[in-house]
Amino acid sequence: MNALTTMMALPLIGSLLIAIIPSEQVLRIKQAAFITTLLVAISGVLTWIKFDSANTALQFVESAKWIPSFGINYAVGVDGLAIVLILMSVLLAPIVVLAGWNESEGGRWSPKVFYILILVLETMMIGVFAATDLFLFYVFFEAMLIPVYFLIGGFGSGERAAAAVKFLLYSLFGGLLMLASIIGLYVISGANGGHTFDITRLSELHTYMSSTT
Repeated sequence: MNALTTMMALPLIGSLLIAIIPSEQVLRIKQAAFITTLLVAISGVLTWIKFDSANTALQFVESAKWIPSFGINYAVGVDGLAIVLILMSVLLAPIVVLAGWNESEGGRWSPKVFYILILVLETMMIGVFAATDLFLFYVFFEAMLIPVYFLIGGFGSGERAAAAVKFLLYSLFGGLLMLASIIGLYVISGANGGHTFDITRLSELHTYMSSTT
């Protein structure tokens, strides 16, 4: 399995394991969440070590057809910036788990829900930085809003319900604008060599169109 896919899969597997632990076993839930994020962090560090900074091409590339009729693929890969952002995310996750060790028990829901949301959010964040298909990026970006919404609404302070709703509405509005832009790029690519959501090909198309105008 690709290193990036492994990093995305581990938090989801951890969240499923936590889901079957009884809610009363709070310590086991916390330990499972911490161990999961620690494993993801180790995987991230190992991936960063293997990354060739002298190579300007995308690395750890993986691609599989997802919705072939629209040219949508599960495609991931990283450049120098993406690998740093992923590394920062996976290193922060264990810190977040430790920081919420006691705070997670003061929310509307059980600590079990808190740690499941944190792990799902970690997967989505890695996906956002690793996606090389624009539609896949959009899916990860929008899906990331769901655990954040519930974290704010369930474990925030003060007017957390209102804050969660405002966050969701503003983010969805921005997401609609992003979706319109993505569809626009898809249409333009179709008029210039074939419809695609591939970020590399879209970048090359932008360079080509800029050089011909």
